Amino acid sequence: MSKVQLYGRRFARNRTAVVGAVVFVLIVLFALLGPFTQQYDHVELDFLALSDAPSAEHWFGTNNAGNDLYAQVVVGLQRSLMIALTVSLGTTVLAALVGTTAAYFGGWYERLALLVIHFLMVVPTFLVLAMISNDSGGDWRIIAVMLIFVSWFFTARTIWTLSLSIREREYIAAARYMGVGGFRIVLRHMLPNIGSLLIINFTLGVVAAVQAETGLSFLGFGVKAPDVSLGSLIGVGSATITSSPWLFAFPAAALTLLTVSMALVADGLRDALDPTSAAGGRA
Repeated sequence: MSKVQLYGRRFARNRTAVVGAVVFVLIVLFALLGPFTQQYDHVELDFLALSDAPSAEHWFGTNNAGNDLYAQVVVGLQRSLMIALTVSLGTTVLAALVGTTAAYFGGWYERLALLVIHFLMVVPTFLVLAMISNDSGGDWRIIAVMLIFVSWFFTARTIWTLSLSIREREYIAAARYMGVGGFRIVLRHMLPNIGSLLIINFTLGVVAAVQAETGLSFLGFGVKAPDVSLGSLIGVGSATITSSPWLFAFPAAALTLLTVSMALVADGLRDALDPTSAAGGRA
């Protein structure tokens, strides 16, 4: 039995993780296939249906400007997923490279990397995000880059700590004595041995990125009109939660399903990849 089959069986025995994975796949399918089922564009206005409740014409209702909420939820979910996956992938790759290279090469490079990491850890990241995002014009690409910039160092600090013990292993010393280059050792020997940690950090990073983007957009520092995200839709819906509750309920439900499903998947992966965990059962 290969490692992938072993991990797959352990993951499949965790029922909550399987439910989370199914829900996440359905959410992704909804985001991908939603544009083919919507009757209106997310910026199209229907002046004959202002703040209408959900109906056969507007499945999720409309806002006070006449925008179709179903179309906006589809686009908002696409945007939030794009930001979350980009930020989580970028954060994981950057943190893995900085953490492992700092631990392997040591010396002045390690001291410099740790100096930068410790400096960024005390910087008020939310204020930095708010100031830069406020001047970005609501461009999701700039928001994603800034979220990567303020998120990678926490993971890098953890990876550096773990890599300190890996660099002392016999196979690392053997590769060094055989003349293998430093970066090749990092890529072929160190990174694969912390692969489980990187996978878990990636899945948890998706949840953290969604929450961060939602918070920024909710406060008006994130994605701005005509573009939409789940956070911006929730921010608009919270102002009319008593008069038009559907404007808040549908984006909030999509956000809740997305974050909870990814959290369940992350828990399942942690149990499946951890050889000491009994939560996934025996395979």
